[in-house]
Amino acid sequence: MPTGAPVPRDVRMRGFSRRAEVGAVWQWIERHAARLDGEAVAVEQAAGRVLAADATSTLDVPAFDRAAMDGYALRGDETTGASEYNLLGFEVVGRTLPGQPFGGRVGPGQAVRIMTGAPIPAGADAVVPAEYVQETARGIEVSMAFGPGRHIGRVGEDIRCGSQVLAAGRRLRPQDLGVLASLGMAGVQVVRRPRVRIIVTGAEVVAPGGPRAPYDIYDANSAMLFGLVERDGGLVQAHHRPGDDPALIRTAIAAEGADVVLVSGGSSVGSEDHAPRLLAELGELAFHGVAMRPSSPAGAGRIGATLVFLLPGNPVSCLCAYDFFAGRAIRLRGGRPAQWPYRLQRAIAARKIVSAIGRVDYCRVRLHEGGVEPLALSGASVLSSTTRADGFVVVPAESEGYGPGAEVDVHLYDRE
Repeated sequence: MPTGAPVPRDVRMRGFSRRAEVGAVWQWIERHAARLDGEAVAVEQAAGRVLAADATSTLDVPAFDRAAMDGYALRGDETTGASEYNLLGFEVVGRTLPGQPFGGRVGPGQAVRIMTGAPIPAGADAVVPAEYVQETARGIEVSMAFGPGRHIGRVGEDIRCGSQVLAAGRRLRPQDLGVLASLGMAGVQVVRRPRVRIIVTGAEVVAPGGPRAPYDIYDANSAMLFGLVERDGGLVQAHHRPGDDPALIRTAIAAEGADVVLVSGGSSVGSEDHAPRLLAELGELAFHGVAMRPSSPAGAGRIGATLVFLLPGNPVSCLCAYDFFAGRAIRLRGGRPAQWPYRLQRAIAARKIVSAIGRVDYCRVRLHEGGVEPLALSGASVLSSTTRADGFVVVPAESEGYGPGAEVDVHLYDRE
């Protein structure tokens, strides 16, 4: 523990004398969840990654004047007066295709057949689309005037050499990768994905698919945390189930190689809740006990630059504490916004959403034609409530809840 840091009170079998405010934990995360360094990846593999540095163009796009239509390149002024009743004739002296320029120069009364994307031949300054051209034995006849510059993509019209194309911090979309590739970039610098270690404690917790004694429970939190970490751009570096053995839990927490460590279970006030004490011995236990429901036994701290989050073992509390705290840190470390990656929907409360002043409430709700209402079953161990819920409403600490008719923000579990 850092010199001068207060020694945390051992709350096992005693309970919390005080709890931190959610806002205070968020401020601590903002201070310590520094964005990770960049790494180079192939542009084809960069979808969804966060750009680590501004992307600047080293060339003009297009790099040459090119045709924007299939047709004929000629001198635009020479089409003045052309119409369906006054066809103007031109001699076709060659053709130009993408990557295959016309080697000569377009003179008066001449035209060059051209395809979209092909370089504009010297002497020409306009392209007449093919639908306004009739072929003749001597060449072509044009039925509409197209002045200089028509249907030509000029040098640098799309992107200028030296201009900023994409700003650092942008989460790259497929079309962004197309732009980078069009600039000749085979690789791109992106923020390194945070390496996350998942530790699920509890002597009664067993792996799904394996044997289970009468009073054992299958591990639900690991699968859930794997999905949440992936959603938030993290990379699971290791996964442990050390039971309730303090030595094994300590080794798992202290191991090197992770940017963020998630400890599920063992964070409350029971006699076998060792994680808070072990974190305090290994580094800093910044918070233990938060004024919220569920997830009040949550905690946070760090060992050097590694952030450690203590998540309650009850599945809904684990989900809630991850979303409020651990997920926020993973997103920030990976260069993403701190905010929840949930869509918001405004809705009217059909029934009262109950809370208490002094704590933040994470209330699972369902949407229907009459509005939004809290689920009747909402205990911290009832994980299926999150599958029946459409989302959740956050009641701030200064509120006693929302009465019928109140307008509320619903964070939707489904992001599509």
